[in-house]
Amino acid sequence: QVQLVESGGGLVQPGGSLRLSCAASGSIFSIYVMGWYRQAPGKQRELVASITGGGSPNYADSVKGRFTISRDNAKNTVYLQMNNLKPEDTAVYYCKPLLGGSWGQGTQVTISS
Repeated sequence: QVQLVESGGGLVQPGGSLRLSCAASGSIFSIYVMGWYRQAPGKQRELVASITGGGSPNYADSVKGRFTISRDNAKNTVYLQMNNLKPEDTAVYYCKPLLGGSWGQGTQVTISS
């Protein structure tokens, strides 16, 4: 079972940037399609970006052109670079394999002036 620890969240102003990291345990990390999800207060958790083991990304329309997902399989780490952040991006962000795995604690991202 993959264990995941998210980090990099914080409070930034609209238009700012953050880079989230997700460190995973396990020697077979590279086979997983990994996803970044977010859950805003009062809303359902949603998938915002995913990346295959080979590095092919996919994005939700709401973040396309602003967020970039990447991974370093040698470091068992997935990243989410978030640019031009908007107040509606405020949420707890989680990473998890698209299939299997379990939810970590997430990292809070707050966009506010």
